[in-house]
Amino acid sequence: MTGMTSTARPLLNRRLAEFGTTIFAEMSALALKTGSINLGQGFPDTDGPEEIREAAVRALRDGRGNQYPPGPGVPELRTAITAHQQRRYGLSYDPDAEVLVTAGATEAIAAALLALVEPGDEVIAFEPYYDSYAACIAMAGGTRVPVTLRPSEGRFRLDLDELRAAVTDRTRLLLINTPHNPTGTVLTREELAAIAELAVERDLLVITDEVYEHLVFDEAEHVPLATFPGMRERTVSIGSAGKTFSFTGWKVGWVTGTPALVTAVRSAKQFLTYVASGPFQYAVAEALALPDSYFDAFRADMLAKRDVLATGLTEAGFEVFRPAGTYFITTDIRPLGPELSKNGDGFAFCRALPELAGVVAIPNAVFYDHREEGAPFVRFAFCKKTGVLEEAAGRLRGL
Repeated sequence: MTGMTSTARPLLNRRLAEFGTTIFAEMSALALKTGSINLGQGFPDTDGPEEIREAAVRALRDGRGNQYPPGPGVPELRTAITAHQQRRYGLSYDPDAEVLVTAGATEAIAAALLALVEPGDEVIAFEPYYDSYAACIAMAGGTRVPVTLRPSEGRFRLDLDELRAAVTDRTRLLLINTPHNPTGTVLTREELAAIAELAVERDLLVITDEVYEHLVFDEAEHVPLATFPGMRERTVSIGSAGKTFSFTGWKVGWVTGTPALVTAVRSAKQFLTYVASGPFQYAVAEALALPDSYFDAFRADMLAKRDVLATGLTEAGFEVFRPAGTYFITTDIRPLGPELSKNGDGFAFCRALPELAGVVAIPNAVFYDHREEGAPFVRFAFCKKTGVLEEAAGRLRGL
């Protein structure tokens, strides 16, 4: 076997050259090495409802989903998704033509962007953004145009004038995430109405990532963008079972939209995984039909966990942006002082934190194109057992 010459093209597709090992892998390895509490990656440390887990076991034993499920998803799940959208938001969808089940929301995002974006198209996304957005826009050959959410009065806010100014003749699509990971911001009805007006006025497609729809706190409410005038026909809405039912490993997500939009997304999706998660689809169909008391108790539990960690972080000296949604808390490390905060360098701080306090977090700068905008911000996940959060809070106070 001959060695590669110096003029050889790099092995990795150049569109993906900027996406190496994720920060999550690095920080999880650091947590393992140091025996730290890992509040970096956003997955629960307990399983969801026992009856839903049993529903998956039942499907396996009954031979439902052990072979390839239908391409759009099993009928029971598609029907449950439409019933959920109708019951929660008054949105009516045809389960046969307007729903597509995917391998988690991550595949839904990838398939939607690969289907709808061509080389040269611009895609506007709010930064900080979920890291797969950037990679999927790059794989589609699109150009990402970040609009920065900035801290103001205790939350990260969207500048609507900046959003309007970002739209050009090349803009194809707006990629909206609310409740927003990593900042915990939930866009208000007024902000969403303005986004909807802009999309209609400039004839833009919209992808909305709504995987945290059931995790909104305090006075916040989740309002799907598809409910606004002129939006149903131009919006691809993405949901997921992982965050709502605490079965992130099952990888069951979905897309809802018009027949034309869903057909386009399915055209890309069928060549990614084709189908996935057969028996789990039947279980998630039962999960979506759980009574409101489940969703209320789930939200109340996460709210209590949020407050445990937020209080601990505040007492440790961080500036805390108490999230209105999701299960992440963003903090500003600068109040800890220049020495401890590594001069406001989130990367250096997160790499030092396991040794300093036995806790792992994620630097928000990885979610920004404008790295300097995110430099002093650090994200902690609170989707863990209360005892784990109390122990982490105690360790952080030791800073």
